[in-house]
Amino acid sequence: MKFILYCFSVVIVCFLSPVERLQAQSFAWENYNVRWTSPSKNSSESMPVGAGDIGLNVWVENGDVLFYLGKSGAFDENNTLLKLGRVRLNISPNPFQGVTFRQELLLEKGQVVIAGQSNGVKAELLLWVDVHAPNVHVELKTDKKVELVATYENWRYKDLYPQKKENNANSWKWAPPKPVVTHRDSISAISNGLLFFHQNKPETAFDIVVGQQKLESVKDSLFNPLYPLISGGILRGQHMLFDGYHHGRYLDTDFMGWRLKSKKASTIHRLQATLLVRQAAELTDWKKEVEQQVEAWSTLRQVKQKAEKWWSNFWSRSYIAINPSAENTTDAAWQVGRNYQLFRYMLACNAYGEYPTKFNGGLFTYDPSRVESSFTFTPDFRNWGGGTHTAQNQRLVYWPMLKSGDFDMMEAQFKFYQRIQRNAEWRSKVYWGHAGASFTEQLENFGLPNPAEYNWKRPQDFDPGLEYNAWLEYQWDTVLEFCMMMLETHNYGGQSIKGYLPFVESCIRFFDEHYQYRARQRGSKILDQDGHLVFYPGSSAETYKMAYNASTTIAALQQVTKRMLALPAQDLEEKQRAYFESFLKKIPPLPTRTLDGKAMLAPAQVWARINNTEAPQLYPVFPWGIYGVGLPNIELARNTYWHDPDVQKFRSHVGWKQDNIFAARLGLTVEAKRLTLLKLCNADRRFPTFWGPGFDWVPDHNWGGSGMIGLQEMLLQTVDSQILLFPAWPEGWDVDFKLHAGRQTTVSGKLRNGKLIELQVFPVERKSDVVNMLEEKEYNM
Repeated sequence: MKFILYCFSVVIVCFLSPVERLQAQSFAWENYNVRWTSPSKNSSESMPVGAGDIGLNVWVENGDVLFYLGKSGAFDENNTLLKLGRVRLNISPNPFQGVTFRQELLLEKGQVVIAGQSNGVKAELLLWVDVHAPNVHVELKTDKKVELVATYENWRYKDLYPQKKENNANSWKWAPPKPVVTHRDSISAISNGLLFFHQNKPETAFDIVVGQQKLESVKDSLFNPLYPLISGGILRGQHMLFDGYHHGRYLDTDFMGWRLKSKKASTIHRLQATLLVRQAAELTDWKKEVEQQVEAWSTLRQVKQKAEKWWSNFWSRSYIAINPSAENTTDAAWQVGRNYQLFRYMLACNAYGEYPTKFNGGLFTYDPSRVESSFTFTPDFRNWGGGTHTAQNQRLVYWPMLKSGDFDMMEAQFKFYQRIQRNAEWRSKVYWGHAGASFTEQLENFGLPNPAEYNWKRPQDFDPGLEYNAWLEYQWDTVLEFCMMMLETHNYGGQSIKGYLPFVESCIRFFDEHYQYRARQRGSKILDQDGHLVFYPGSSAETYKMAYNASTTIAALQQVTKRMLALPAQDLEEKQRAYFESFLKKIPPLPTRTLDGKAMLAPAQVWARINNTEAPQLYPVFPWGIYGVGLPNIELARNTYWHDPDVQKFRSHVGWKQDNIFAARLGLTVEAKRLTLLKLCNADRRFPTFWGPGFDWVPDHNWGGSGMIGLQEMLLQTVDSQILLFPAWPEGWDVDFKLHAGRQTTVSGKLRNGKLIELQVFPVERKSDVVNMLEEKEYNM
């Protein structure tokens, strides 16, 4: 039946008039390009470009073109996410030292173009990354013959010894168990280029953490991503030769530079960097694979066309353009729409990484003293770790990808969890003797708690499965948001989720079995008088600690379990279905309370203290969708938003704060507009979406992700089969949009002067489910 409906929908689309089809697809992306007409002062004024799993920071300084090489998964022994070096391009005569200058990010193609005219030379330099192979390409064209020198600059040419706060970049943070060494890289000249790599030593953070957390008995069964890991690549220039090396200093860091120089002056120069991160037992195997990834110069045109087609398809998936006809780019609403596009572009630069986009800078961090002046550390630095995963922050990077239709970009985050599932299950088995995957809030890329947060100074008899930590103790439920994302990729995009179901089941079983285990420690009954599990001790986010029946845990378990039960019969065996039906009955109701005569949601039934500034009492609104526009008892949630004293005190737009999302989900249009204008306005940096540091680092990706989510929710929400348009959309904001909804639906249209025009829904039978909230002011409010 679905196939017949799909074919019918395709026929309808094909019979649309050419004008209608053109209007549905046309969008002037060039209006959102970022253009600079002067060079930059330093790396903090860099421009992001990337694709596949490579990110570059590109800038022009004193006539030189520079870019950092960022690559997903390039972790060293200490679990720092390394930059793979810096490239400096010097052209002689130099065209980028005059007043005629342009640097532009071409969004539709995923490229940066740098153009200039000086010293009698006119030049255009194009920088781009292949989507389908790990190659960075530089193409230089000039109107007169010039020489090119490309210098590979590396600050890890010798062993380095990070001290104190610099260890916030690795897994040790403030508590290294021994002196920390960042071991040197290997760099050497090869035919027409340079070979550079960091090969991890046999002992890594993994080995030390396994010992700290008393898991030596199962060490050989645990996934270890850090050894044998090699990160690096090859830099090659067409008709270029090695020309020696030199020492230098950039900002706060000494480096060595290895030079490639063109054999002769020419009007065309090409350069290629091939990057590879792999676990390889033998260095020769890794070198062989790098060589295999290098593109032949003769195929460059076809490779570029294929990459440009990918970007074109990417942009056709989704967009939100506010006041698209605005002539003044200082228009605040226009900037919100432009910055939504820019940040989505930044996320796409790690579309196919082996590891998810890091909330604390992604692939686009730069010299840290330009974020915090006292942090005179190497360009490898970022706050809150490289291989450390903070789930509360990471989730905000990935939730918006559902409505933007970027399902292929979510796989890196899901694979991250699937790789470490067995390690998390070993935790449950070794420490407590039960089943299920135990995921902590801050965990390493090998699935164990961060060692500093786990704490080296622990009471001798303290449970080895627990973090001895005031912020993170008993916080285990954030993984359930990723479980729901996995399930939603089928609802939104039709992806097969069968491979994710064992993971989701394991996460649910942990809560079932662990809190039975806890109950047996306290007494003879495993359920309360109503037949419910008692989730104690627990944690409502990082904020309400030693909680009894935390709302975050209850809402998450309710919604994920219901979604599992909604799976078709072929996806869930009867035995599994019976288990989930039984477990659902054991989940207690969401806690509520009354303050000053107003009923509202509570963060938990009881808690001992407040540690952070989150508002988990509103998590039943987002992400769990139990309360909101078109849903029952919305006043309960609205009272919480407006009258809960903690929610009011904690309210902000900075970093991972989600008040903009809550306001949108609750139909609070004026409030959603206010917070979105703050959240998605231009950053205090040259590139408009390099927000932060907020609570984390620059560019703050959970700042951008939460901004995207809020804007999407202002524009489109779903309740059961209904698609609600403009549930919190401000008066006076025109918009062109295309977003995705459940049941594998896309919705596009335009709003002009408060009137919806050119609405298109696919599949077409879903158009009857669309409710225009601008015309339904009293809809279920």
